[in-house]
Amino acid sequence: MIRRQAGFSLVELMITMVVFVFFIVAASQVFTGLLTQFKQQSKLAETNIEGVVGLEILRQDIEHAGYGLPWYGLVAYSESNANPYSFNDSPAAPRAILSKNNATFSSPNDIFNGSDYLVIKSVNVGGNDTCNKWTTLSSASPYVRTWTPSGENLLNSDRVIVLRPGSSDADGRTLVTSGTTFSITYNNVTSSPWPPSDASETRIVYGVDPNSDLIMPFNRADYYISAANVPGRCASNTGVLMKGVVNNSTGSGGGDITTFLPLLDCVADMEVIFGLDTNTNGTIGTYSDGDTVVSWPVGSPDETATVADVTASFSTAANLRQRLMEVRVYILAQEGQRDVNYTYPTNPVTVGELGLGRNFDFNAHGITNWQNYRWKIYTIILKPMNLR
Repeated sequence: MIRRQAGFSLVELMITMVVFVFFIVAASQVFTGLLTQFKQQSKLAETNIEGVVGLEILRQDIEHAGYGLPWYGLVAYSESNANPYSFNDSPAAPRAILSKNNATFSSPNDIFNGSDYLVIKSVNVGGNDTCNKWTTLSSASPYVRTWTPSGENLLNSDRVIVLRPGSSDADGRTLVTSGTTFSITYNNVTSSPWPPSDASETRIVYGVDPNSDLIMPFNRADYYISAANVPGRCASNTGVLMKGVVNNSTGSGGGDITTFLPLLDCVADMEVIFGLDTNTNGTIGTYSDGDTVVSWPVGSPDETATVADVTASFSTAANLRQRLMEVRVYILAQEGQRDVNYTYPTNPVTVGELGLGRNFDFNAHGITNWQNYRWKIYTIILKPMNLR
C-alpha cells in the first residue's frame, strides 16, 4: 500500500520563520527598554541611598562642630600638614568650622578649582569608636562614672583629654594639662593632675583616639571633592565628595590626612555659606561665602556687615562661637547614570542662594554630554549645636 505523506511546504516554513523573527525583535526591543529603564531606576535609587547616608554623616559632623573643643588653657600643639589648606590654630583655641571659598587645588583635583573646602574640628569627627565616648571625673574614688551597657565605656588604652568646666564663658572648657602634655591614657586619668582637687568640681573626659599619643586635643575632618576612585558611571570631570580625617598620632603620618571616607559619588561642585550675627544681637543679619557678604533681609537696618566683619567673625574661636548661627552646604551631583533619552534643561545652574554660591557652567568645567545626566542640588541647612 502506498501511504500518503503530508507536511509543510518550504514557503510555509519561511513565512513562519519571518513572523517568528519579527516577534523576537519586537520582544527584544521591549525587553531592552525595560532593562534600560530598570538600570536607570536602580542607579537613581543607589544614588539616593548614597545621598542619604553620606550626607547624613556630613550633617551630623556640622551639627557637632565644636563638640569637646577646649576654649582655654591651650598649650602648643600640632594640627595639620594637609594641603592645600592647613587652617592651623596652635597655640590658640581651635576654631570649630572653617572653609575656603573658591578653593584652588593641585592636579588631579584642580578640575574642581572654584569649589569650596570645608574643615570641621570637634572630638567626635574622628571616625573611630573612642571619639564617641565620654565620662565624668571627680575628686574621689570611684573617680570616673561608668555606663551601662559596658560597651559605652572608654578602654584603658584610649587617649583622652580632660576639660574643666567653668561657671561662665570666661573660664569654661579649660584644657587640663601636665606641663606641655594635654592627653593621657584613660587608665591613668585618675592620677594627678587630671582629677579635680575640689570635691564640688566635676571634670569631663573625652575620648579622642584609640592609638598613640595625640598631636592635637581634638579631631579634625576636611571635606572636599576628590578625583580619586571615581566610578565609571560618573560624568567626566566629576569626583567624589570626600571626608578626610587628619591623623591625630605623634607617629608617622601625624598631621596628614590618612583616613578617607567617600560620602557621595559623581559630584561637580560644593558651596558653603554661613549665616552670621556680626553685631551679636542674637539673630542672623548677614550671609557670607567668606569673600562676599549680603545682608538678610537685604538692607536690614540692624546689621550692615563688611568683608572685614566676616573675617573678624572667623578670626578667633571666641568670635566664631558668638557669631556663627547657621551653615548652608550646597552640593551639585549627578543622579543615576547617563541617559541618552533625557535632556537636562539648564546650563549654567545656580549652586547656592541668597546671591552667594556660583553659577556652575557644565561646558566651562569640561563635563561632556552633561545634558544627558540628571543633576541634583543637595541642600543642607542647619545650626551647629555645640559651639556654645
